[in-house]
Amino acid sequence: MNNIPIIKLKSIVLDCPDIQALSDFYIRMLGWEKDFVEEGDFLDIRSLSGGVKIAFQTNTDYIPPVWPEQPDAQQQMLHIDFTIQSKEDMERAVNHAISCGATKADTQYCNEWTVMIDPVGHPFCFVVG
Repeated sequence: MNNIPIIKLKSIVLDCPDIQALSDFYIRMLGWEKDFVEEGDFLDIRSLSGGVKIAFQTNTDYIPPVWPEQPDAQQQMLHIDFTIQSKEDMERAVNHAISCGATKADTQYCNEWTVMIDPVGHPFCFVVG
């Protein structure tokens, strides 16, 4: 086991048609800031306290995933879980995300988390943690 290199997660990269618009959504929702911008094709945002970044990459052929999954439709490749402090904060977090441009998924499978959809179709969840 000692031959395994140290590997750390740096960022999660989301493909999208407009990196400025989608990064601005996440900045509004999370209170993060832009960190690195490669003109037109790539940028990332980071928490003011550091840690993992969310990056955005231009993909002009981007097809939004369908939630919940359906046969012969674009499937989600991943989703991001965001922690909220308590069950009491769930409604506030959902309403805040909606005010920033997200939608609440019509299908919810559990009372322990809430599935949301960002403005270009990426699912994400609020989880009490």
